[in-house]
Amino acid sequence: LFLHIMQYIDCGLLNGRKQINTGTLYDMVHYGHSNQLRQAKAMGDFLIVGVHTDAEISKHKGPPVFTQAERYKMVRAIKWVDEIVEGAPYVTTLETLDKYNCDFCVHGDDITLTVDGKDTYAEVKREGRYRECKRTQGVSTTDLVGRMLLMTKAHHSNMDNPDYQQHTDNFGKGPKGHSPWTGVSQFLQTSQKIIQFASGKEPQPGDTIIYVAGAFDLFHIGHVDFLEMVYKQAERPYVIVGLHFDQEVNRYKGKNYPIMNIHERTLSVLACRYVSEVVIGAPYAVGKDLLDHFKVDLVCHGKTEVFPDKDGSDPYAEPRKRGIFRIINSGNNLTTDDIVQRIIENRLQFEARNQKKEAKEMAVIEAMKRREQQEQSGAAAQ
Repeated sequence: LFLHIMQYIDCGLLNGRKQINTGTLYDMVHYGHSNQLRQAKAMGDFLIVGVHTDAEISKHKGPPVFTQAERYKMVRAIKWVDEIVEGAPYVTTLETLDKYNCDFCVHGDDITLTVDGKDTYAEVKREGRYRECKRTQGVSTTDLVGRMLLMTKAHHSNMDNPDYQQHTDNFGKGPKGHSPWTGVSQFLQTSQKIIQFASGKEPQPGDTIIYVAGAFDLFHIGHVDFLEMVYKQAERPYVIVGLHFDQEVNRYKGKNYPIMNIHERTLSVLACRYVSEVVIGAPYAVGKDLLDHFKVDLVCHGKTEVFPDKDGSDPYAEPRKRGIFRIINSGNNLTTDDIVQRIIENRLQFEARNQKKEAKEMAVIEAMKRREQQEQSGAAAQ
């Protein structure tokens, strides 16, 4: 069930009380999941995120795309997370809350079920130790997977394509209807959302301004390892990430890249603890104007290929000339291409997993409707 292949438990301090937040931080960590953690952190002062093992995820949901070690590191990189618990239990119990001295848990306003269709928060809900935060509208891992599987350059504007509609049927609809928690949705960027994600901090005297640029598509553990190494290049780093527009990324990457549009990539990168600022639609060539405007001290690039500019020139010619260009070896060779291949190779598993998940959700919804109707009938009879 692709949408729920990684779980988390978050806990924080709120007016002398602790909270534990158990929800679904999906295997492909994007801004929707980060936004849920942002909301949880706003409820307190200290946020602990528990991440399930591969074995637990496979038992209840299906095989994850990323390994547990990769997922541990990705969650640690989200700036609202203070601590993580490795190997957190899939079902949140009162024992779990008490173990971490927490008074209540927080989860999104969707539902999470065990392999046998039971609510994983039933116990803490009964005891009044459960809170909810809002799910981010317009974000869907299902949609991102569909873009990867279609391999078409028109995926950002081709939602009416019959092939795309067939994908939504396979991934977002169960046999008995449509679940509100599983499906394809469209994200609408707002200035308020950017403000919520942005650090709001200006570089201070003594900071080392470091600039990196790229697509940072499907923000993943390879990006995290690279940005962490960039962050370590200075004692007081101020890391600025330049994100290229979608058309520019497609020019040098080809195929159906970028998978995520510029708005989605902006929030994904802003959620990373190693990033101070993002330039939305940065020029491909890192030229004099950009370096002078941001007072850049160091320009970094990973071990991946540097594609030439439209005119065939080196986009890093100016920082090389100034002697401020540095190649960073993060020790992680994972690329967005690798992530896409993982998805494609396991397509049938993801489709079956998502359909099974939605079938369980629809069964719960129908049961809730029947219970509500029975309560209304009983009230009318009285």
